[in-house]
Parts: sequence; structure tokens; C-alpha cells
Amino acid sequence: MPFGSCPIVSPEVAVSATHDVFNQAPPLTGFSTADEPALLEALRRDGGGWGEAEVRELGARAGSEEVQEWARTAEASPPVLRTHDRYGHRIDEVEFHPAWHRLMAAAVGSGQHAAPWAEARPGAHLVRAAKFYVWAQAEAGHGCPVSMTYAAVPALRAQPELAAVYEPLLASRTYDFGLRPPLGKRGLIAGMSMTEKQGGSDVRANTTRAVPTGDGSYAITGHKWFTSAPMSDVFLVLAQAEPSKGDQGGLTCFLMPRVLPDGTRNAMRLQRLKDKLGNRSNASAEIEYEQALAWPVGEPGRGVRTIVEMVNMTRLDCVTGSAAGMRAGLRQALHHTAHRRVFGAELIDQPLMRNVLADLAVESEAATALALRLAAALDRSLAGDEREAALRRLALAAGKYWVCKRGSAHAAEALECLGGNGYVEESGMPRLYREAPLLSIWEGSGNVATLDVLRALTREPASLDAYFAEVALAAGADARLDAAIARLRALLGELSDPHRAQLLARRVAEQLTLVLQGSLLVRHSAPAVADAFCASRLGGEWGNAFGTLPAGADLGHILDRARPKDTP
Repeated sequence: MPFGSCPIVSPEVAVSATHDVFNQAPPLTGFSTADEPALLEALRRDGGGWGEAEVRELGARAGSEEVQEWARTAEASPPVLRTHDRYGHRIDEVEFHPAWHRLMAAAVGSGQHAAPWAEARPGAHLVRAAKFYVWAQAEAGHGCPVSMTYAAVPALRAQPELAAVYEPLLASRTYDFGLRPPLGKRGLIAGMSMTEKQGGSDVRANTTRAVPTGDGSYAITGHKWFTSAPMSDVFLVLAQAEPSKGDQGGLTCFLMPRVLPDGTRNAMRLQRLKDKLGNRSNASAEIEYEQALAWPVGEPGRGVRTIVEMVNMTRLDCVTGSAAGMRAGLRQALHHTAHRRVFGAELIDQPLMRNVLADLAVESEAATALALRLAAALDRSLAGDEREAALRRLALAAGKYWVCKRGSAHAAEALECLGGNGYVEESGMPRLYREAPLLSIWEGSGNVATLDVLRALTREPASLDAYFAEVALAAGADARLDAAIARLRALLGELSDPHRAQLLARRVAEQLTLVLQGSLLVRHSAPAVADAFCASRLGGEWGNAFGTLPAGADLGHILDRARPKDTP
């Protein structure tokens, strides 16, 4: 062939056979995130069976192609901050893709926000947690304002006259986005604005000031370092109140609307949106207040006590959201390995991979069981059960630490099951991986959560009594669990010295959670799951990495329970 010449290739030959796609998993769509025995069994067991049909309907929607496309688009089209309009007027608005609003409308319409507070039905908060769990598996970012709206109501009730006006709108199942006076809207979304540059979790170091105006409102001036969902209608804000009408002032909680009753915009200046590690669909902002008007919630100087009510609710959602992320990652791993053939057999049938998948399934179910048990404890405590309230106090702090901490490791291992396919954005796995650390940090990172465990043990001994009463329900059913309970009691005996207690705090929180999870699985799960959990998490004979279940573990039964029945 002469130099510089080129053969003529027919169109048929130009399409290379190497571009044929084979040995790849089909798209994972058209499934239900509610197709999970652990979820449905917990609903029926703890008084939420009446909501099963709604949970199933929402789960089917979450796994639909339409909602998955909303999730992909919302993540790929991050919100944009517009500080000024074309004429130079300050507007401080955040623009979202329509897909975000569709996700929000569906979440609010299904009652995942504050709707349970308007229902007197037993199990309302358990059903709500189940809905949050199945819907968060579609897209986690919009769960932030949904969770904060849910958590705002019990805090707002510290100021009954405000709660009477705002609570019905917060509980409304109508998503009414836009800049308008809150009391003129059909439904509201709430945010919270707590942390500052110099303090972080140490909110007592806040410097934002609140000055009484004389009509019951306060003018707030200062900054907030991390305010999620700055497009919300109202916010719970912490500020140092100046003394007024005989009170001592101090750190106080306030309700701040984004738009004032007369239709003018409150003096909340959005400085910038955060460039976060986690989800990209939700906005988080730095905010400056320039004498923004707000109304006190709760007693002046008791802001931390007021906001604790909100923190406890959002911590429950951190645990539930972490469990949801684990389930979503497990589903992806099961789907990929069931359709990927290597070394002459499906990947899911390879012994080592089966061990990894089964281990991920055990971790996922343990997290789900704990999250839903905590939601059931909330229902019962609201009904006046003091022991359930005490159990929730300790178990929620410990569970927030351990389940959320495990979320990151679980996401990494699930991603690895897909190999390089899991490392690209199109798979959705990086989204799960980025999101997992947020739930460990939000509402108190690991050290904050474990210090709260120590606080509960020291100041509220009834919480430990309730805890041991709960795990004792499985006494004698598994020798490894019994031995772990004995070791836990011995560990707790080492906490008398405050310095030593802090050094042991993480170990205590971990063991409290593992023993409670083991108790729940022994009592309620399939024997294969409970046996594998006790052997690997409580027996102390095996490794800590995923995929190190003992040789006798019944991997087949574990995977049969974990695999959705309607997944393609």
C-alpha cells in the first residue's frame, strides 16, 4: 500500500466487534426499596402494620425509572446561589432544578416530614421512619430539609403560641416552594442555623447577638458557618440574647422566617454555598444576619435545652439514613454480582464474594433493625412509656455513633464489589460513598456522640437500666450474646474515672450498639443472620474486615433473605 494511502472501510466493517456490550449487569430499575423482610417485619411487629401498604407504594416509586432519573438529575444539577437580581437588589435566593422540587413534593406528600406530629395513631413515627428509609434510597440530599422539618416541631412546642400557628403548616402534606410570608403558604419547610466558625459543635461559644425590639421579637446580628437548606421558609436559630424584662438572657433559640409578615425579605444574607464532599443536590450556606427579626422559642438562656429536642429527631434520621444507604449499596452489589460472570461462574457464586455480600447484608439488616426499633421507642415514649424514653436516650446516642460510623466502610466495600464499574459516577455508587460521612458528622461527629453516651450513663442511670432490660429479652438464646453482655457490664465498670471514661467512650458506644443489635437479630431475624452477626461481631474469633464471616456461616440463607424478590 503506498505511503499515505488509506484503505476504504465499509460501514458494516467500521463497527468493531469489540464494542459489543456483554457480561455487564442490566440497568437496575423497576424495583421496590420496600422489598425487604427486616423492614416489613419491624413494621408489623411494632405497631406500624397499618402503614405497610403506603410504605410499599412509596418503595415501588423510589425504585422506578422516573424517580431514579429525578435523583440523577438533581445530583448532576446542583443548586445555584443568586445574591442579587439584574438591577442590583439583594435577593439571596437559591435556584434548584425542577427534579429537586419533584423529589421534595413526593417526600412531603407522603408525610416524611412533620406529618406524624399531626397524627394520634400509634406507630405513626415508625411508619414515617420506614417511609424515610425507603425514599432516602432514591436520593439522600433532599432528606436534609425533610428531616429538619420533622425535627422542628418538638422544639417549636417549647413556645406554644408559635407552635399553634406554625405547626399545622409544617405538618401539611403540601410542598409550597417560594419566597412568600410563611403564614400565607399552604405548607412550610424548616431549617436550622446553629454552628459558627469559632465553635462548631460547641454552640455555647456562639457570638451571634439577639437584641429585644420591644414588641416581643429580637433583632439578630451575626454569622452562621453551616446552614443546610437555606431556601427553607423558617429556621430555628441559636443566638446570645440580651437580658429583657427581667430575664438573664444568654444562649436562646429563635424562630426566624425568611420572609417577614409584611412580605419584605428578612435580613438573612447568603454569603456563599458550601462546596461539600457529600451530596450536591442540597444547598448548604454561610449566612450573615444584619438585624434579622426572629421570635424566641423556649426560655431565654435555655437554647441548648430547646434545641436538644430537634437534635434527637435528626439523630434518628442519621441512623435511618445510614441504614438506607447500606441497603442501597447492598442492592447494587447484589445486582451487579448476580449478572457478572468471572472465572467461569457468576460472581455472586464465588465463595469469597459470597462471604463479602453476606457480611454486607448482615451489617445492613442490623442497622435497619436498630433504626426501626429506635423509631418504635419514640412512638412509645410519646405515649408516656418512661422506660422506652430512657432506652431511646442511650441507644440513640450510641447508635448514632456506631451505625453512622459503619456507613462509610459499608459504602466503600459495596462500591468495591462493582470494581471499576462502581468507581464512576454513572453507577450511583460514588454518590453513596460521598454521602456516608455526612451522617456521621451531622448532629455531632463521633466524639460528640460518644461524649453524649457518657453523659446519659452518668446523669440518667435509668437509661442503662432500660437498655439492659431490653437486651435481656434475648438472654439465654445465644451464648456469644450472653458473654458480650457480661463483657459490656465489666467495661462499664471502668468508667468511674472521668479521664479513663473518655478514653473508653468510643469502645463503650460501639459495644452498646453491637449488643443491642445482636439482641434484636437473635429475637427477630432469620437464624442464619443472627448466628453470623453474633459470631463475627460478638464472638471475637474473626476479622473486622467485611468478608470474614466464619466458615460455618449459612451464606445461602443470608443472601436469600437479603436479595429483593422483584429485582431484575
